[in-house]
Amino acid sequence: MHPRGLLIVSTACFLATAAAVLLGVTAVDTAARDLLLAHATPAVVALMRVVNLAGDRWVLAPAVLVLLLALPEARRRWWVWVGLMVTAPAMEGLLKELVARPRPEGAGLGFPSGHATAAAAFFGAVIFLAGSLRRRAACLALRAAALTLIVLVAGARVILRAHWPSDVVGGVALGLALASAAALLAAQPPGRDGTAVPGARPGVPRVPRRRAPPGSTDSP
Repeated sequence: MHPRGLLIVSTACFLATAAAVLLGVTAVDTAARDLLLAHATPAVVALMRVVNLAGDRWVLAPAVLVLLLALPEARRRWWVWVGLMVTAPAMEGLLKELVARPRPEGAGLGFPSGHATAAAAFFGAVIFLAGSLRRRAACLALRAAALTLIVLVAGARVILRAHWPSDVVGGVALGLALASAAALLAAQPPGRDGTAVPGARPGVPRVPRRRAPPGSTDSP
C-alpha cells in the first residue's frame, strides 16, 4: 500500500478506536480479551514475554541504528526515521493523558499502548524501507517478518494483561500513521539546498520555468 493510503486508513482507524474508547464501548473489548487470555498457557505467556521486547524502547533504540547501517535508503534521510522514533512515544504519552483510560489491571493509563505504538512505528518504517531492496524475495520476507512482529507485540500486550485489545489497536494504528507520514516525508525529492521540496511528487523532478527573452511576449 502507498504510504498516503495507509496514512488515511490508519488515521481513520485510530480515530474510530479512540471514539469507541471515549464513549465507553467495552463489550467487544471484553470478549476479545477473554478470548486471548483463554489461550494464555504458561508456554504462551513465556513466549509473549520475549516477543514483548520487540516493542520496548531500549530494544528499538539500537534497532534503529542497525536499520540505518543495513539500508542505504534509511541513511539517505536518517533524520526522518530517527525523528519518527522520537515522535512516536511523545505522541503516545500525550494521547494517554488526554484519553485517560485505565488499564485492565494495575495502575497507569492504557490508551494507546506504548509498546504497540513503538513497534508499529519501527516495523512500519521497515516495511516501507524494504521496498528499496533489489531482491523481491528479500523485500517480501522482510515485510512479512515486520508485519508479523507488529501483530505479535500487539497480542503480547493483551496476553500479558497490560492492555485492553482496543489499546493495542489504537497503538498500532497510531504507529502506522506516523510511519506513513515519515515515509511520505522521506520520499520528497531534495531541493537545491538538499531539503525536501514541499508539494513535489516523489520521483517527478521539478522543471524550472524558462524565462522569455527581453522584448518577447508569451503566446496565449
